[in-house]
Amino acid sequence: MAAHSDNQLPSEPSFRYHARTPGKISIQTTTQFSKDTLGLAYTPGVGDIVAHLHTHPEETSLYTWRGRTVAVISDGSAVLGLGNVGPEAALPVMEGKALLFKELAGIDAVPIVLGTQDEKEIVAAITALAPSFGGINLEDIAAPKCFAIEAALREQLSIPVVHDDQHGTAVVVLAGLINAHKVVGKDLHHARVAVVGAGAAGIAITRLLLRYGVDDIVVVDSMGVIGPKRANLPPLKRELAAATNREGRFGGVLEAVAGADVVIGVSGPGSIAPEHVRVMAQQAIVFALANPVPEIMPDEALAAGAAVVATGRSDFPNQVNNALVFPGLFRGLLDAPHTECNEALFVAVAETLAAVLARPSAQKILPTLFDRRVVKTLRSAVAGYRAHEK
Repeated sequence: MAAHSDNQLPSEPSFRYHARTPGKISIQTTTQFSKDTLGLAYTPGVGDIVAHLHTHPEETSLYTWRGRTVAVISDGSAVLGLGNVGPEAALPVMEGKALLFKELAGIDAVPIVLGTQDEKEIVAAITALAPSFGGINLEDIAAPKCFAIEAALREQLSIPVVHDDQHGTAVVVLAGLINAHKVVGKDLHHARVAVVGAGAAGIAITRLLLRYGVDDIVVVDSMGVIGPKRANLPPLKRELAAATNREGRFGGVLEAVAGADVVIGVSGPGSIAPEHVRVMAQQAIVFALANPVPEIMPDEALAAGAAVVATGRSDFPNQVNNALVFPGLFRGLLDAPHTECNEALFVAVAETLAAVLARPSAQKILPTLFDRRVVKTLRSAVAGYRAHEK
């Protein structure tokens, strides 16, 4: 049996749960199967549909599952906070996302893990699979290749493509910050924000905050504060250096968080310490989002003076997790498949998610996954954005 730390969920219940079936999803038929319907579902009747779709492929969603089905795809290169664990180890996570898609949004999702971590091969594989699905949810693919893969797929495919580690995480973080700032009585647009971690999530969060109008952001990676004085930065981090760190700070996490109103951890356990929280501004907001073990435990952050603390876990107050976003987002995208997935849409979805909770508190800045209003309102937000596009 796998070992676990005191900060992780117990291993034995996890193993029992996942081995029960095994697996968390299955294929179910949607129509009656009988001698009379066999000739319609399969040969000879299905031949009529084949011939029609040969000349009208744009109608595939009318006659097949395509319009209600999403592929959840990973190469296993950046799974949770565990890193490059490979495709087999990534499969339980993809199954879990498929479970949430079905239970929360009524979407059939198929978990797919790829036996390659080559960027071009991943794009080719997903492009080849795409005709079977109405949307592509990329998951747990390491940066920086995840950015190029998403961009290439959006260019080549006519269906929605969303890398959830980027955009789902950025949306839920923005929604959580909007409400956390209501709790502490500050204006997010004028906040000083430190982002600890510059992978897929950290870059996407920073981009979306900039789009929202937050212009005082400092990003820290494993080598320290990102800024114009850093040599040999790769292109994506050069972009961050140009758009952030307006005071020209340098150093590490301590220098980045000094005087900050917000710190967002998207890195790993221990990267935010109590001494970091103590040098932040009054009424500090701490989002420690690494899973399964956050950058700092909530009790430590609160003891160090934080006013609002959130993690990515469901066993602490204030879960800030992209699971709040992707079911409703994709439900809307499947309804309006030609909606462009861009930062304007993601801001609209974040604002809608924040508004679901009329009176946020320090212990509840976002609704829970079991709040049925979430999918309904996010679905409407996508529809509203689509109408605005037109």
